[in-house]
Amino acid sequence: MVRSAAGTRRWSVVVAVVAAGLGVPAPADAAPPAAPAPVVTRAALDPALVAGRGADVAFVEQEAENATTTGTVIGPDRTAYTLPSEASGRTAVRLAPGQYVEFTLPKAANAITVRYSIPDAPTGGGITAPLDVTVNGGRRTTMTLTSQYAWLYNQYPFTNDPNADLLHPDWWITECACVPSQTTPAPVIAKPFRPSHFYDEQRLKLDRTHRAGDRVRLTAPVNTNAAWTVIDLMDSELVPPPHVNPFAVNVLLFGADPTGRRDAADAFDRAIAFARRHRLPVYVPPGTFQVNRHIVVDDVTIEGAGNWHTKIKGREVALPAPAPDGSVHTGVGFYGRPAAEGGSRNVHLRGFAIEGDVRERVDTDQVNGIGGALSDSSVRGLHIRHTKVGLWLDGPMSNLSVTDNIVVDQIADALNFHTGVTDSVVRNNFVRNTGDDGLALWSEHRQNARNRVERNTVQSPVLANGIALYGGTDNAVVGNLVADPVREGSGIQLGSRFGAQPFTGQALITDNTTARAGTYELNWNIGLGAIWFYALERDIDADVRVVGNHFLDNTYNAIMLVSEWSVKDVHSIRNVSFKDVRVDGTGTSVLSARAAGSATFENVDARNVGAVPVNNCGSFHFPATGSEFSLTDRGGNDGWLAPWLLPNTITCDDRPPVVPPPAPSRW
Repeated sequence: MVRSAAGTRRWSVVVAVVAAGLGVPAPADAAPPAAPAPVVTRAALDPALVAGRGADVAFVEQEAENATTTGTVIGPDRTAYTLPSEASGRTAVRLAPGQYVEFTLPKAANAITVRYSIPDAPTGGGITAPLDVTVNGGRRTTMTLTSQYAWLYNQYPFTNDPNADLLHPDWWITECACVPSQTTPAPVIAKPFRPSHFYDEQRLKLDRTHRAGDRVRLTAPVNTNAAWTVIDLMDSELVPPPHVNPFAVNVLLFGADPTGRRDAADAFDRAIAFARRHRLPVYVPPGTFQVNRHIVVDDVTIEGAGNWHTKIKGREVALPAPAPDGSVHTGVGFYGRPAAEGGSRNVHLRGFAIEGDVRERVDTDQVNGIGGALSDSSVRGLHIRHTKVGLWLDGPMSNLSVTDNIVVDQIADALNFHTGVTDSVVRNNFVRNTGDDGLALWSEHRQNARNRVERNTVQSPVLANGIALYGGTDNAVVGNLVADPVREGSGIQLGSRFGAQPFTGQALITDNTTARAGTYELNWNIGLGAIWFYALERDIDADVRVVGNHFLDNTYNAIMLVSEWSVKDVHSIRNVSFKDVRVDGTGTSVLSARAAGSATFENVDARNVGAVPVNNCGSFHFPATGSEFSLTDRGGNDGWLAPWLLPNTITCDDRPPVVPPPAPSRW
């Protein structure tokens, strides 16, 4: 069977063409049926729903379920630890050997990116498997897919071993609603336990530029060693020719090997030292350069030929003894000097790819793509893949610009501003498939202040949140697109946790869109909000303004305000204002309040609400005077905030039946 699922999933059996009503089958070499019109999406949504939000990228996204295929559509399914749940749009296509999925190019392209999953090895560690690529039935190119950077199991900080016993048998788990080590008889825990992080992606330059309307077919060969190949999506783009800077210091002149066979780290160091003396930039031409340690940068510009052309790739290397910072491995990365040593300044990195070799999570390891402290600096146009964190910056530091980057397939965060990062901007970056928060501002020890996170796209964080603020002063999250968070987090979080400093001044959450967020919280056994406020270690009582946001297709709630049960009578969430917000579809409530506090609402419109619009539990004492959380109606709230809910009617039902909402549409 061949499936064409453009827009809807239309099933059709391909039959021989009958000529001129005579009952004569068409010859075997008859032209194939016309390809369906290509369906272009952004985060698996109609682009019109997210216009002006998220990153402006060079590529065009096409979901496999909207293409022509002989495979099987899997999903939609938002249940954690399943293949569809981690797919863009929660749906993908599964190919058996010999099956294909075929995309019609919507624009001219000479390169593609394929997001896929293949099985793990029986004992972990991954496999490799072929995927054939043809355009219009022409010359075949074979991509070598790998699952060596996918498939994590078990409890935090996870393992690559599918057969491992519980890493923390003394932790409470939902699966048995018990603490296994303290339970008699001991529960039987199925293995592999909690598989996740299924997907990876790979880029391919095509043989030439192909026109709009040409057909790109991805085929799992008949002889593939992979029992199945799941294709989530294909991005296509027109990659420009390599950038050349003849006036820069070329690393080739200092012995760097562009074939990747010899280590180029020392050559990079020599080129950087020469460039600093002569006040010139460093140029890294097209090629693959092997670097297996940190390149320390200060007061230097390093530019590549473009992130499709210049790749800096390294192996993860075990250290003979732990480093002072606790690292037990090192690997490829560009690092400013530590803040304790004054940090680095005037560093500008642009136009190349960083490809690491990180396959496990060791939180003490400094195996990030970009690290250290970088003030008065910029990181632009990089492609970062297979590192622990794409960019982990440890302050104090200020005035860093992170723009126009692609950060994918990370073991942990894509970006974390940690400790005293100020007056910096994170703009127009594209993030997909992180193992922790997509973009995080973590004010541990010192406040992060006056930073802007704007016009970024974050898709499919496997764990935690799309964008997270942990404390901070006068930070803003503006115009972002966040889609498909999977578990133990959601779209956007403001959290008083992880030892963060308090929220002070103003926090602006403005003009963002989330899609298919409001996830299930495994440990609490409840649904979260697409945006959620969590008062664990302190009150949240700054001037928090949530304005102009759109919360689309929420699995559970659109908005949640919550405190940990053990501190519910200690910490509260107060004075949050919501204005000009649209909620299109909730599986349960628009608002879930599980803390003491207050919020105001003005021009907040909702439709397709699955349960009572407000789940107001307050701090769970249920006094006769009403909930400890109060709502103020400032007018213009349509579709949910009825007078009987005000100001603090108790409506507590944490686990109502979930009603899947219809797909979002134009308002």
